[in-house]
Amino acid sequence: MSEKIKFAVVGCGHIGKRHAEMISRNEECELVGLIDVKDKSVLGIENYKVPFFASLDDFLTSGIEVDVINIASPNGFHFEQSYKVIDAGKHVVVEKPMALKKQHAEKLIFQALHKHKQVFAVMQNRYSPPSAWVKEMVESGKLGKIYMVQLNCYWNRDDRYYKPESWHGKKELDGGTLFTQFSHFIDIMYWLFGDITNIQAKFADFNHETLTDFEDSGFVSFDFVDGGMGSLNYSTSVWNQNLESSMTIIAEHGSVKIGGQYMDKVEVCNIKDYVMPELAPTNPGNDYGAYKGSAANHHYIIENVVDVLKGRNTITTNALEGLKVVDIIERIYSLKST
Repeated sequence: MSEKIKFAVVGCGHIGKRHAEMISRNEECELVGLIDVKDKSVLGIENYKVPFFASLDDFLTSGIEVDVINIASPNGFHFEQSYKVIDAGKHVVVEKPMALKKQHAEKLIFQALHKHKQVFAVMQNRYSPPSAWVKEMVESGKLGKIYMVQLNCYWNRDDRYYKPESWHGKKELDGGTLFTQFSHFIDIMYWLFGDITNIQAKFADFNHETLTDFEDSGFVSFDFVDGGMGSLNYSTSVWNQNLESSMTIIAEHGSVKIGGQYMDKVEVCNIKDYVMPELAPTNPGNDYGAYKGSAANHHYIIENVVDVLKGRNTITTNALEGLKVVDIIERIYSLKST
């Protein structure tokens, strides 16, 4: 496959535009279409001289040649739209979460296997240098046995984010705080330490009662199937701006903490017979004006899609891993009393 890989993007909000930009910048890619239910004039996509469609169905019946369709629509549409893409015989790149229910993620994976198409799950935080470094430390055995892991995610999401006309905060479209804000960090934890069991959880809604249909905060404790115990403390009730996203690891041969607002800094490295190397700088968080998101690593996602489809590499985050994140969040949320 020497010719350019043709992409279309569904959803032209902040993240959808990020996908379109990264596709346009890649010399091995061609953007052939943009899709959004909103009027083109209000989306800020004037710079893209490609056909625009009001629905995925309209695009799929247009006759435009396409290899990959990127789904960057509201969470509640991810499964349905991804399934349509696979059913049409195209590869799909799906933003987190790939679905809001484990059974839907399983159905999507089964259809992809049936159609011999790829599902790329977007979990771009794996590309951040601190994450890649910790992965190497765990897999190489330098840390020894893992004793304890604490994941802290303290962000600000207030009325600047949860606007009445937005899908954010609506249960059917958003899914909940763990799906929309913190699934990237749950993915990193799963990537590093595997599945969890013996889950206990407590939830609260401190200052979002008029803004969302769900909790803004939670304490979650669990055991890792492969050994060790962990906890997840999260909140979007932080005043004015994000506080931190951090992971603290207590292990047999040392302690590590990755911190900063986006888990973008190694704050502690105290490991037996080991000197910390200098890591490459982390990309800044996606900037949405009043609020900030996870690291802006979407160019790596597009590069990985190209490499996989041209037979040069394997998928960085495969569909089964995307499913596992949905499964973990679904199991945590199953402990809610209502």
